[in-house]
Amino acid sequence: MKKDRLLAKWLNNDLSKDELAEFEASPDFEKYQRIKNYTAHLTLDDLDENAMLSNILKQKKVAGKVVSFDKKWMLRIAAVLVLALGITFALRFFTPEIQTAGFGEKTTCTLPDNSEVVLNSGSEIKYKKWNWNNDRKLELKGEAYFRVSKGKRFEVHTQLGKVTVLGTQFDVKARNKRFDVVCYEGRVKVNYKHTQIVLTHGQSVSFENEKQVNINVNSLKPEWIDNEISFHQENIRSILDEVERQYNITIELNTNDTTSLFTGKLPSKDLNVALQIIGTTYNLKAKKVSKNKIIFDKK
Repeated sequence: MKKDRLLAKWLNNDLSKDELAEFEASPDFEKYQRIKNYTAHLTLDDLDENAMLSNILKQKKVAGKVVSFDKKWMLRIAAVLVLALGITFALRFFTPEIQTAGFGEKTTCTLPDNSEVVLNSGSEIKYKKWNWNNDRKLELKGEAYFRVSKGKRFEVHTQLGKVTVLGTQFDVKARNKRFDVVCYEGRVKVNYKHTQIVLTHGQSVSFENEKQVNINVNSLKPEWIDNEISFHQENIRSILDEVERQYNITIELNTNDTTSLFTGKLPSKDLNVALQIIGTTYNLKAKKVSKNKIIFDKK
C-alpha cells in the first residue's frame, strides 16, 4: 500500500525530497518513468471523473487498514495501470516470433499455416506471427528443412539469397559466403543476387564466390535429419565449422591446406569417427585438449 501511495504522490508531484529518493531507488521506477513520459503526450476528452471513480469504488473492499486517496490520484493510477497492460500486450503481440536451435541441437517448429520447419544446429528463423496471412516471409540464419503445407506459399530470406516456395519440401542453408538449396518435392524458386533459378524434385544448387554448381540428389530429405552431415565440394574450414555446431565444440586447425575440397558424409552423433575421417582425408592428427576443444595438427 505504501508503494501505491508513493506512486500516486509521484504522479501528482507531491513527494518530499526523502520520499522521491526512496521512490527513484525502487526497482520499478524506470518502468513507471517510461509510462509517465508516454502518457504525457496523451489527452482525454470529456472524462467523467466521478463516474470512473464510482466504478473503481464499487469493487469488493479488502479488510485491513484503510488509506485515503485523493480521487485524482486514483484516476491517475488506474490510467497508468491500463496503459501499462496495453503496452505489454502490444509488445507481446507485435514482437516477431523467433525459433532457434543451439549448437548440438535440432529444433522442430510449426508455422501459422501448419507448415513444419526443422532447424539444424546453430540456426534461427524469425517471422511475424500476427501478420502471417498478409506477409508470408521469414528470415533464416543457418540451415532449415521445410515441409510446406499443401497449397501454402511463403518466402525464405537469408543474407545470401531468397527462396520462394509453393507446397513443397526443401532445405536451405546460408553459412558464411555459401548458399545451398535442395528441393525434395514440388518446386522452389531461388534468387541469388542477379541469378534466378527454378528447382524441381531431386535438384539442388550451390552458390559460393560468384560460382554456381548444380547437382542432382537421390535422397528424400536432408541427411542431417538422420544424424549425418553431407558435404559437396566444401573446404575444410566449412567442414570444421559444421562439426563445431553439431557437437557444440571448438576446433583449432594448424595447417596451411585449407583449399582442398571435400565431398562425403560425417556422422553427427559419433565425434571420434568424424574426427578420424577428417584426419585421414587431410592427413591431420586430432588431439583433445579438453572436453570441448579439439586441435588438428599436421601428421
